[in-house]
Formats: sequence, C-alpha cells, structure tokens
Amino acid sequence: VQLQASGGGLVQPGGSLRLSCVASGSIFSKVTTTMRWYRQAPGKQRELVATITSGGSTNYADSVKVRFTISRDNAKNTVYLQMNSLKPEDTAVYYCNAHVVGIRAVDYWGQGTQVTVSS
Repeated sequence: VQLQASGGGLVQPGGSLRLSCVASGSIFSKVTTTMRWYRQAPGKQRELVATITSGGSTNYADSVKVRFTISRDNAKNTVYLQMNSLKPEDTAVYYCNAHVVGIRAVDYWGQGTQVTVSS
C-alpha cells in the first residue's frame, strides 16, 4: 500500500496551491475507504483538515472551510486538496491519509509535503 503526496511549496499569502495524493488502487477503490488530508505545524499536533468518502461526501475543519476544497479522481486513484486564499497559519507539513474500515480500522499515511505561506 502506497500513498504519494506532492504539490507543496512556498507561496505568498493570498496565493493558491493544489496538493495531490496518489494511492494504491487496492485501497482507493474500496467503498469503506475515506481519504483525508491532515497537517502538522511546527510544535503543534497533527490536525485533520479535510475528508472525502468513497461516495464523495466532504467535510472540513472550520479553519479552512470555504478556502480549501477536497476532491477525488477515481480513475486516477488520486485525491486533491485545492488551497486558496492561503494564510501564514496554513504553513505546515500536509499528509495524505487513507482510513480503511473493515473488521478493524486501518490508517495508511503518505510521506508528507511541506506548504509554506510567507511573503
């Protein structure tokens, strides 16, 4: 099982970035898989940013609502996080997560991609 995240970088406040996460087809296509984006800023706990179910239902942290959009392309086994109106407080390492529910729940993680919002 692999999750490969990309798309991070340095952007000015008010700018945009799109993160991508390519997942193994074996987990991405399961109806019991929810794809998530987390982030972790220096000295802070990892926080859940956005989720999308296999059926396309989405949910967001209050701090990113309206500004961020999570989406998925099932043909490409890819989940995206479109981030607009970025703020310095969005600076963090962003992680892709696949939460698979079966007999027990299993979490798979990508390697993280750095997003830095600074002028």
